Amino acid sequence: MADEQFTAHSGLFDLSGKVALVTGGTRGIGMMIARGLLQAGARVVISSRNADTCTEAQHLLAEFGDVRAIPADLSRHAECQRLADLVKAESERLDILVNNAGAMWREPLETFPDEAWDTVLDLNLKSPFWLVQALLPALRRAGTADDPARIINIGSIAAIHVAESPNYSYAGSKAALHQLTRVLARELGPQHITVNAVAPGVFPSQMMAATIDAIGDSIAAKAPLRRLGRDDDMAGIAVFLAGRAGSYLTGSVIAVDGGIATTASGT
Repeated sequence: MADEQFTAHSGLFDLSGKVALVTGGTRGIGMMIARGLLQAGARVVISSRNADTCTEAQHLLAEFGDVRAIPADLSRHAECQRLADLVKAESERLDILVNNAGAMWREPLETFPDEAWDTVLDLNLKSPFWLVQALLPALRRAGTADDPARIINIGSIAAIHVAESPNYSYAGSKAALHQLTRVLARELGPQHITVNAVAPGVFPSQMMAATIDAIGDSIAAKAPLRRLGRDDDMAGIAVFLAGRAGSYLTGSVIAVDGGIATTASGT
């Protein structure tokens, strides 16, 4: 019986034969996720605004599996549609959509500009919605009752607790993305598509480099687990949500932050 149970559960994290799109997958959290999905057996498309960055990331990730990089400026609706069309041209179905591309803008309240709202909201909130719209036929084609297609939105713990830095449009956009995740989960669940969000804490990335340099040790010291995020932490949650292990989870926002947002104070 024990051997039979082991065999039945051995594929909980196997993504062989799956097709995934990871936006912003050329660096930071996006690359961590792309690498994890590749190592679990998925074929992965990554995107980024910069063509040279795409080429470099594709080269780095190729050792882990079948990966293709497509340059696209996802702050523009037309570019979201173009990327979706290219993905659908290669495969009629899309098993996993990871909406990770994002932007942050830090500036004091008195001088916070209009541009800081438009730039951040277009990429952090509108882009995930536009991509879901454009890729919905491919997601529907991939999903079944036993094995739904997966949408994974990358939110932030800045939408769960109030950070000290003045990131008004970033925190607002991520809070909206968390709620959009719940709204889409309710609508798309009956269509065999799950929608969940991951709220990362502090991970090594270009976006967080200045914060880590300035107060990284302090943040780690105040976290219950006493450290910052590592590559495998983000790869692991993505593989869990994308695999059979996560097939009965939808509408959830999962903080991956060592406990900072939900248990620590003064961070």
